[in-house]
Amino acid sequence: MELYTAAQMKEIDRVAIEERGIPSTELMENAAQALVREVRSLPIPGPGLRRDGPTAYIAKDGHLLTQEEQAEFWAMRRRSAIVWCGPGNNGGDGVAAARMLLEMGWRVKCVLVGSREKMTDDCLEMERRLAEAGGMLEDFDPENQEQYMPFDVAIDALFGVGLTRDLEGDAALAAQMTGLGTGWVVSADVPSGIHADTGDVMGTAVKADVTVTFSRGKPGLYVGKGAVHSGRVVIADIGVPDDLYPKQPQTMLVEREMLSLPHRPVDGHKGDFGRLFILAGSRGYTGAAALCAKAAVRGGAGLTTLAVPEDVYPILAAKCCDEVMVWPLPEDDEAVLEKAKGCTAAVIGPGLGQGERAEKLVLKLMKELKCPIILDADGLNLISRHINVLDEREPTATTLTPHDGEFVRLSGCKLPIWNRLGAARAFAEQHHCTLILKGWRTIATAGGGCLINSTGNPGMAKGGSGDVLAGLMGALTAQKITDAAALAVWLHGRAGDLAAEDKGEYGMTPSDLIEQIPYAIKELI
Repeated sequence: MELYTAAQMKEIDRVAIEERGIPSTELMENAAQALVREVRSLPIPGPGLRRDGPTAYIAKDGHLLTQEEQAEFWAMRRRSAIVWCGPGNNGGDGVAAARMLLEMGWRVKCVLVGSREKMTDDCLEMERRLAEAGGMLEDFDPENQEQYMPFDVAIDALFGVGLTRDLEGDAALAAQMTGLGTGWVVSADVPSGIHADTGDVMGTAVKADVTVTFSRGKPGLYVGKGAVHSGRVVIADIGVPDDLYPKQPQTMLVEREMLSLPHRPVDGHKGDFGRLFILAGSRGYTGAAALCAKAAVRGGAGLTTLAVPEDVYPILAAKCCDEVMVWPLPEDDEAVLEKAKGCTAAVIGPGLGQGERAEKLVLKLMKELKCPIILDADGLNLISRHINVLDEREPTATTLTPHDGEFVRLSGCKLPIWNRLGAARAFAEQHHCTLILKGWRTIATAGGGCLINSTGNPGMAKGGSGDVLAGLMGALTAQKITDAAALAVWLHGRAGDLAAEDKGEYGMTPSDLIEQIPYAIKELI
């Protein structure tokens, strides 16, 4: 799915209005219609109340409803909405939606948060149409908050994609109040307080059940806290011509429909499907090496060699059973280099440790190996002290797979990382590598383009999951499969989703994830 920044969307809207002659109020009416369609499709009652005995109800903010509150709630139960509007065009979308719901017989409260003097011409026009329909755009009264609570749906139309500053004052209060009512929360375009490009929370932000975003998806809906606050994202066509959108956006959401794996030739042999060299493992960290190697086998590598320190060789030879060639590291680093040179890809780092010999060997392989290298875990930590070695390799010949903590050591930025998309893109461009920034909605970036993964779940947040990804990515890279990084990230998350369906997020393990890799692969063939 193509994703566009706030600046791109503003320019596209400008061209549609000023150069193509599409009335801005027509686009606003279309946006409001899309909002109303989603609002009307929501099941009533919403998620805001839960029972506390046969007749008592507890509201979303935790308080027990009195008999009077229950009576008022059920009197309005069938169809009611509160629409929170800012003075800009996003607010105009909300005002138009309020009018449409009112005309459909809904009970509607439409609230302006902000200065009337700052209302745009289109927002003023929508207020005029609302008044003609018998409605009213009320000024926000923060001293009487109880009047804003008991509604089936709260529509958030406070701010759109243009917001770049923290929410403050009444705007921040109104954003918080959208989540204190008893019904669904639906955001227009982007949840207010979420940066449309980065997904970061600006002070505070609306947490929506549904976000109806207009024309095209925005990166901030799919990364970081934005992916949490957006809920279910619906992309609504509002009448902007398709030919106005750039053909190759910088950012895309990776979905199943974009991916495929080739069928294996019927006359293929193990040498045709890649030779993977894995340098991993150390005393106390044998599990990382084993998980990486087992994932590589499940990922289809023709031959997998796991090079490990001699003192842990017996353990890993037993752990990896029959499918992996476990090789005890000789003392001669040249012999290790020659072994690795016979492979089509290498994975360096899982559980390797950061000793003097490991550091020396990693640097030697990075400088002298010509095949693609995937750096993970201790491989990343060792390279962070010699970052220039990345610049000496061929462009895109190196893939790094850090989580945020490892990325901080590599890049020198601070936690929490603001704008993970931008930080990942800048690092990959600076060091001519492919960067996989792991986490919720893992980011893959190379050559200026960013891919946001759409699979995965919290059950994967366990030690060892990253080792599985490194092995799977190594296997696909060794087989010279196009877009190996994007495929590995998607398959890794999909295997995690299948494991969660089978074992649940609490009980699933990285080993369960490995067992699901073949079933995830089958979905792409």
